[in-house]
Amino acid sequence: MCTYQTFTSEIDGSAKGPDSSWFHASRATVYLDHPVHALAAHTLNIDIADPSRGPSARVALELTPASARELMATIGAALDAAPAELTA
Repeated sequence: MCTYQTFTSEIDGSAKGPDSSWFHASRATVYLDHPVHALAAHTLNIDIADPSRGPSARVALELTPASARELMATIGAALDAAPAELTA
């Protein structure tokens, strides 16, 4: 069953996309749904994009729920381990 719940966030960073070219990443879209490629029934899908550059300026992740939670914990650990002045 799909929830059709999609969450977006404005972000500021860079991503490496098709042809190994870098682009400005300005939006993250996150949803739980059937994957296109991953071998799982449902995945947490994360699209990092720059909508102003069209659909080719996009990087997609399909993570199992356990992998997504592990990634969240790892991101938190990396931020928490850094000096506060670097993460302000």
